[in-house]
Amino acid sequence: MERNHTMMQFFEWHLSPDGNHWNRLQELAPELKKKGIDSVWIPPVTKGQSAEDTGYGVYDLYDLGEFDQRGTVRTKYGTKQELQEAIAACHDNGIQVYVDVVMNHKAGADETEEFQVIEVDAENRTEEISKPFKIKGWTKFTFPKRKDKYSTFKWSFEHFNGIDYDAKTDKTGIFRIVGDGKKWNDHVNDEFSNYDYLMFANLDYNYPDVQAEMIRWGNWLANTLQCDGYRLDAIKHIDYRFIKNFVDNVRLQRGEDFYFVGEFWVPELSACQTYLENVDFKLNLFDVPLHYKFHEASKAGADFDLTTIFEDTLVLMHPEHAVTFVDNHDTQPNESLESWVEDWFKQSAYSLILLRKDGHPCIFYGDYFGIGGEEPVDGKAVAMDPLLYARYHTAYGEQEDYFDDAHLIGWVRLGCAEMERSGCAVLISNRDEGEKRMFVGEERAGEVWVDLTGTRDENISIEDDGFATFLVNGGSVSVWAQPEAELD
Repeated sequence: MERNHTMMQFFEWHLSPDGNHWNRLQELAPELKKKGIDSVWIPPVTKGQSAEDTGYGVYDLYDLGEFDQRGTVRTKYGTKQELQEAIAACHDNGIQVYVDVVMNHKAGADETEEFQVIEVDAENRTEEISKPFKIKGWTKFTFPKRKDKYSTFKWSFEHFNGIDYDAKTDKTGIFRIVGDGKKWNDHVNDEFSNYDYLMFANLDYNYPDVQAEMIRWGNWLANTLQCDGYRLDAIKHIDYRFIKNFVDNVRLQRGEDFYFVGEFWVPELSACQTYLENVDFKLNLFDVPLHYKFHEASKAGADFDLTTIFEDTLVLMHPEHAVTFVDNHDTQPNESLESWVEDWFKQSAYSLILLRKDGHPCIFYGDYFGIGGEEPVDGKAVAMDPLLYARYHTAYGEQEDYFDDAHLIGWVRLGCAEMERSGCAVLISNRDEGEKRMFVGEERAGEVWVDLTGTRDENISIEDDGFATFLVNGGSVSVWAQPEAELD
């Protein structure tokens, strides 16, 4: 039987732009593996607009920190060689590496071009608010410093269908590019009537040359880095037919085990389900509906009914395709999708993704190691380490839920013979101190269990009938199991 798998998002928005992040990953790989983390999602590896760019303002997809472009050789995170060494270190420690790929837009063009556009309503992208007119747009990407190494493809306005800035008049807006058959892609999210356009120069996936080049690049990147999977950024803005085609083509090169998880940032479960159906369930999705449940629970406190925490979530309906998470770089304070799960509930939320049988949990670097920037947030490794230990050692076997109280929920994992000392009982309260009598197995009679979180200091003996009365503090979580053993 395999150990439980755990992913870490190995970055946060405010990492220092010192070029040392790949070195940090290489150094921490052995420690991460000891914690039970066996895959990492790393930030975009491609050259952005500057040395400070987080990677989401993509300039050159073929520059992984190798060429002197946009004022820097390295990216925010380091050089190409350091990246490859970090991936090798992860592999040496049994950790898979999933690369964040940004395929929706490009930024930081080398030259401007003149072309015709129509301005559209930002709140309704299908409503035209101007006649066609000429603008000067940053859409010509020639990559002169790379000198055609790896790819001779040059980008110009024909390859895009939207832009947000006219350099001629210094005006911002949403400008749809006019041309033969030019239009927004139809197979995208329907927010703002059509959410094809997000930012910068928007790739036109109606254009066959764009599709071909992006698939070629996807294969090149996977082969160059020998990575194990991709996290696909902003897929609600990209034609889902292309996403399906992209996944098929990369897997044809790299094998069926090459992993894909998509960021489809829509809180409604039905939209997530429709997306999975549209791509034939070829990839997993982050469980955005569950994240918003955690956020709501943390804000509402004792007014939230904990028995509903999994209602209308991806992990409940499609557990094999749900990547569960608590927070990420976009939801952290002051970022674009800020919906931060408050500290008092954070450990409880992590227990809900780490200690249950369903979903693929992903823990956030910013939660574990802390957040930098002007408003730093301390890391919560002390609160999360017991949960990681419990996931690696105890959270196995059948699961029985005790979701019978709006303010006090629990579940047990009955353990399995293949995992010595496995089995645990979890209790969460969002109001008062409480207790719940739960069954963990008659064969455990006489075992003494402790709270791995250290929140409660009692020893609880399992009774002859396999039951025990487990305890939890108010607004807290306790994880009851046999005392910690040395890590394998």
